[in-house]
Amino acid sequence: MWAFLASTILRRRWIILTVLGLITASMIYFAFKVEITYEFAKLLPDNDSTSIEYKNFKKKFGFDGNVFVIGIQEEDLFQLDKFSDWYDLSNSIKKINGIQEVVSVARLYNINKNDSLGKFVFKPIITSKPKTQGELDSLTHIITKLPFYDGVLFNQKTHSTLMAITFEKKELNTKNRLAIVDSIKTLMNGFSNKYKVAVHYSGMPYIRTAIAQKISHEMVLFLCLALLVTFLILFMFFRSILPVVFSMLVVIVGVIWSFGTIVLLGYKISVLSGLIPPLIIVIGIPNCILLLNKYHTEFSKHGNQMLALKLMVEKIGISLFFANVTTAIGFAVFCFTDSQILVEFGLVASLNVMATYVISLLLVPIMFSFLPAPSVKNTKHLRAKAISKVLETVDYWVHHYRKTIYIIVGLIIVFSIIGLSRIQVLGYVVDDLPQKDPIYLDMKYFEKNFHGVLPFEISIDTKKENGVFADNGRTLYKINNLQKLLAMYPEFSKPFSVVEGIKWANQAYKDGNAKFYRLPGAVDLTKIASYASEAKDKQSSFKGFIDSTKRFTRVSVQMADVGSIRMKELVEELRPRIDSVFNFDYEQKQWLPAAEKYDVSLTGNSLMFLKGNDFLVTNLVESVFLAIILISLVMFTLFMSFPMVLISVVPSLIPLLLTAGLMGYFNIHLKPSTILIFSIAFGISSDGTLYFLTKYRQEFKNNQWSISKTVSIALKETGVSMIYTSIILFCGFSIFSASSFGGTAALGILISVTLLVAYCSNLILLPCFLLSLEKKLTGKAFLQEPLIQIYDEDEDIELEDLKIGKID
Repeated sequence: MWAFLASTILRRRWIILTVLGLITASMIYFAFKVEITYEFAKLLPDNDSTSIEYKNFKKKFGFDGNVFVIGIQEEDLFQLDKFSDWYDLSNSIKKINGIQEVVSVARLYNINKNDSLGKFVFKPIITSKPKTQGELDSLTHIITKLPFYDGVLFNQKTHSTLMAITFEKKELNTKNRLAIVDSIKTLMNGFSNKYKVAVHYSGMPYIRTAIAQKISHEMVLFLCLALLVTFLILFMFFRSILPVVFSMLVVIVGVIWSFGTIVLLGYKISVLSGLIPPLIIVIGIPNCILLLNKYHTEFSKHGNQMLALKLMVEKIGISLFFANVTTAIGFAVFCFTDSQILVEFGLVASLNVMATYVISLLLVPIMFSFLPAPSVKNTKHLRAKAISKVLETVDYWVHHYRKTIYIIVGLIIVFSIIGLSRIQVLGYVVDDLPQKDPIYLDMKYFEKNFHGVLPFEISIDTKKENGVFADNGRTLYKINNLQKLLAMYPEFSKPFSVVEGIKWANQAYKDGNAKFYRLPGAVDLTKIASYASEAKDKQSSFKGFIDSTKRFTRVSVQMADVGSIRMKELVEELRPRIDSVFNFDYEQKQWLPAAEKYDVSLTGNSLMFLKGNDFLVTNLVESVFLAIILISLVMFTLFMSFPMVLISVVPSLIPLLLTAGLMGYFNIHLKPSTILIFSIAFGISSDGTLYFLTKYRQEFKNNQWSISKTVSIALKETGVSMIYTSIILFCGFSIFSASSFGGTAALGILISVTLLVAYCSNLILLPCFLLSLEKKLTGKAFLQEPLIQIYDEDEDIELEDLKIGKID
């Protein structure tokens, strides 16, 4: 089969080039349509209970987390000139297309009681720009005497104030939001530069926008770095420009196909899928190295260019195929999770790993068939003295110091297990950003002054129409008790609910006296309700906090980014306490009957993150085991020997264990972005195992069943390519350490280290296993033919018997 394929590739060069050219042109067309996602990654499946609750919540009350907040800390904001500019700034932002509402100290409403009409009237506190400082002082007095806004829009203790900007829903998750945010920041910069005031930006829309921009910039950065790094390393190896240029052309075509695949599958670029194009470069280049090394090796033997290209495809094609299969498996296992972002990443990456293999297998022999035959200078890299010396040293070690090697490996395993025991499963919403990043610093500003910006929601079902206001306000008093409970936790901001609106109305009913900002008694509650029922002009202000049937309501708070561990503790502590607030009758000292119980659920972006983080970690741990099982099956298919499967898997598992240990020692938390490392690294590191064992099996019969001699030959034949590959992979994955996302940087560093250790393990530990298990490996199980026959060099036709026909 492979002989026929090799002949076909070389005889049908122009047809293949035309087909590849047409496909690539189509992929370029689709690649230009690729888009960045502006939504947070969908971590939970649709059928998850937490996901269902969140969807129901949004259906009743609309989106949470759609407010962009801007904060400043300024003691003299209420000086006339400065406040006038803040007033103009607030109104200018409101006029930007795509902005639904702007709330700031310059755009506030107050409730006024109109006794003649018997209703409350919502009126703006500031109807026009103040003309004198006295007028502004009067307005300032009114604003600061409204507890409704204190702790929400301003903090009188720290002299901080914020501007809350709501986006129109149709613009919230589109690229138009980038232009909107840029317009807002341009206006804010004018104010900031004029008064030398530090401006802080946060809120879920802003965080999503900033992260989307970072993804776009970093994807371009990584592509450039990947191309530069691989170009330099290839040139250092081959000392010739042609192998470098055409190898780069192969992976560039693979990158184009990866972008096209993302569009064809209906996906968008996310923080994970943005890594795929540079990954294709890093993973695709070893294909070219192995093919070219085999081409140069064969040409050095007989000097026939076309024969060398044909034998290159025959001898290396199938082992390279299975090597790419194991790499693709490392990505494909993510498709078995129920997380959309992981499924997209796994599917696109695995498909394009195999596509890049096909591209390299077709383009490398075709392109080099048009080029001059390799010169002595071109094949000099095969005789590199430094690499030859390294391989000779390794060969000596594995034959004479196996016990020492096993002791060292044993110590590494013990060291790793101790480190593994120290790993914490911990994630933060923005922990992928460095602590000096403006997004992180601004979030900490809002946590310090307003207790955070991450939405945490409590949905309350009274189980009957008008249940929120029925029974003399029983539900309202329970909500008030809930808010007192939440106030005990420093992680939460001031709660926002219909109760706060009623407190505000009670203050207005008592002629604006701030001491009456409280939940009134049953009698006053009835009077306030009569006034409120007539006020229609601003009822939409609380529409998002109660449904039309008045059966459902919500309590909304913002919270700090406390991390998944503390978040879990809070939820576990709050659930029973909230249940007792609503469903325990303290007068009767008993729980309410089931029919009278409230259904209270915790939801919001913060809880979705917690559940999504736990869900991903669990799924990714399972994907690592699945990758190990699938790759072990591939190895069994190739070698039909359980000892060989064990030998092939262990050298790739030890580096994973070492990496986990290092994570524990260096306090690198286990989270979705870091746990990706293990299945990816295992899939790629298994390539080296496959290269070595394939060559080992090919040479085994030729060397009269001598494992010692076969190991030495396998080291010499595959060692050069494996060293080249390990250097490319190490340097290639290292580029991700330049990321501003901590998870991506950790992924790059840890995978680089893991793969370097894995290839060292394949060159040192794997031969040791073969030599130590010599008797077991020469048994009948090992000698029987595999399910898939790998090309055996013993079956080569002698050179003088070959007839090379004319190649079109």
